Amino acid sequence: MSNLEQTLSIIKPDAVERNLIEEIKSTFKNNNFKILKDKKIQITKTEAEEFYKVHQTKPFYNDLCEYLSSGPIVVMILERENAISENRKLMGATDPKKAEEGTLRKKYGISIDRNSVHGSDSIENAKIEINFFFS
Repeated sequence: MSNLEQTLSIIKPDAVERNLIEEIKSTFKNNNFKILKDKKIQITKTEAEEFYKVHQTKPFYNDLCEYLSSGPIVVMILERENAISENRKLMGATDPKKAEEGTLRKKYGISIDRNSVHGSDSIENAKIEINFFFS
């Protein structure tokens, strides 16, 4: 039985700034992800706060919102079997220093704050996050 899922992926400002969009998209395609939709946008701090509101009690919340709204980002809807867990595997640990070799964050991440990519962490959040950018 197929377990086709969709997940939201964001190429964050640090990766867009370094012209990594095509490289990152190719990595997704080479790992059997379909990019159903994508767009390059810039969001406001208020929109970032709304997007990351699940983290609003955490100490890094403000910096996270500042950062996501600091430059253009690319938002994508990815689809494949088990897209959510497969995308998280491909991204690697939040801290690039702890991420496994070959993961996106190991390759491109600069720091725990500037880690190049975001991906939904559950089916519920994937739906919410996709609707946030592609309603």
